[in-house]
Amino acid sequence: MNKQIAEWSKEGVDLPKFDVDRMAEYTKENPVWIHFGAGNIFRGFIASIQQELLNKGLQKSGIIASDTFDYEIIDKIYKPYDNKTLLALMHADGSLEKEIVASVAEAVPADSSSVDSWRRLTEIFASPSLQVVSFTITEKGYALRGIDGNLFPVVASDIENGPASPKHAMSVVTSLALARYNCGKFPVSFASMDNCSHNGEKLENAVMFIAKEWVKKGFAEEGFIDYLTDKNKVAFPWSMIDKITPRPSPIVQKKLEDLGFTNMSPVITNKKTYIAPFVNAEVSHYLVIEDSFPNGRPQFEEAGVYMTDRTTVNRSEQMKVTTCLNPLHTALAVYGCMLGFTSIADEMKNEVLVKLIKKIGYDEGLPVVVDPKILNPKDFIDEVVNVRLPNPNIPDTPQRIASDTSQKIPVRYGETIKSYISTGKDLNNLIGIPLAIAGWLRYLLAKDDSGSNFALSPDPMAEELQPIVKSGNLHSILSNITIFGTDLYTTPLASKIENLFKEECAGNGAVMSTLKKYLK
Repeated sequence: MNKQIAEWSKEGVDLPKFDVDRMAEYTKENPVWIHFGAGNIFRGFIASIQQELLNKGLQKSGIIASDTFDYEIIDKIYKPYDNKTLLALMHADGSLEKEIVASVAEAVPADSSSVDSWRRLTEIFASPSLQVVSFTITEKGYALRGIDGNLFPVVASDIENGPASPKHAMSVVTSLALARYNCGKFPVSFASMDNCSHNGEKLENAVMFIAKEWVKKGFAEEGFIDYLTDKNKVAFPWSMIDKITPRPSPIVQKKLEDLGFTNMSPVITNKKTYIAPFVNAEVSHYLVIEDSFPNGRPQFEEAGVYMTDRTTVNRSEQMKVTTCLNPLHTALAVYGCMLGFTSIADEMKNEVLVKLIKKIGYDEGLPVVVDPKILNPKDFIDEVVNVRLPNPNIPDTPQRIASDTSQKIPVRYGETIKSYISTGKDLNNLIGIPLAIAGWLRYLLAKDDSGSNFALSPDPMAEELQPIVKSGNLHSILSNITIFGTDLYTTPLASKIENLFKEECAGNGAVMSTLKKYLK
């Protein structure tokens, strides 16, 4: 970002409307908001919320960024650019809306082995002014156990060794919460902003588990549990977040370099984080948060955030992940991989795939969706289908979205299936959802529709599921309540999915011909 400020302005780049240096100085003494998870969704969306509040003069303190997983992000993306990000919002006409996001006051790796970093984090958590501790660490960041039910070794080690040098993200947070308790029992809100259902509950359960284990072992007193469970002291609000911030686009990079921005090349860290000095993102975004902040909070609603109650957050999340976006995304992902697509936008040019996601969303999802009232479900799908997914300038890929599909199926399709059962609706009428599930199983064969091999996207259950799928006997999968939320053999869907799967395995071209057959 080595252009002069005046030149940036001439190029149509929105600049901070506040004194960045003064903000950073104020934040150091008066931290209000620290965020764990310093990746693109934070830089491209959450940091922009505080930027808008700073621009409007509604906040003096910025955000402190931290990362529990990949410390290289701090060293290679934050420090060299004075914690600033060049945000490029990608419009469908190819134009870029550009802004220098400078709301990050400092960036601190959440590394307990670094004396300086850990001291600074402890200082931040000891400050009475701290109101919000937020997270975008992905759903896996809250998990303490593997699929075998046993604690991850790092978690078991953290429990045995206590809060002095934690390694797992949830141990780090619990240790810092304990520091806040020991310094004065100051109130605070731990707000997950991750894209997963009941995110606040996942965070709370993980923190409480570690805290209770430490109390059992004498690392913390019983009062620490009382503090964490006192809603007037500590809150774990739920939220729903929606914004696509894909990998840095070479096209966006070139456009920025043509404008004179230098050193825009992405960095690939040792932990395989793919990140650049700029963030490209779609224009649309939503953030709905349960308004539970015992120490106060920034005026989020003045930056377009929906502040509401837990029930409404949950309904908004259910609307998105079970009906209006995520089920459509997953269907496009698995079929896109098999049909040779490398762009979601290109898939939206295929009338058969568009029919599939419209069937899943409009015909099968909307009849059972719970309306959150603050967002209209049909309008939401309309925007997804007509504006967001077809945007040719969003460099999102089916391969990225296909990651961890086994973990997504229970919510993205299982919840709708359970809603049909609980409301007495006829499951025989479903075809889009069975096609999506059959497509996922066919995808696990790792052969595209022309018979060529392709690489599966990362998935913790792939190694377990692939041999089963290759055997052709799907019973142990379709009866798995963990995957689908119900035993599908107690419904008409299991036999339907088995038949669809067999048809899609019938030879080259069978995947597309099966879709065409059932989506006339």
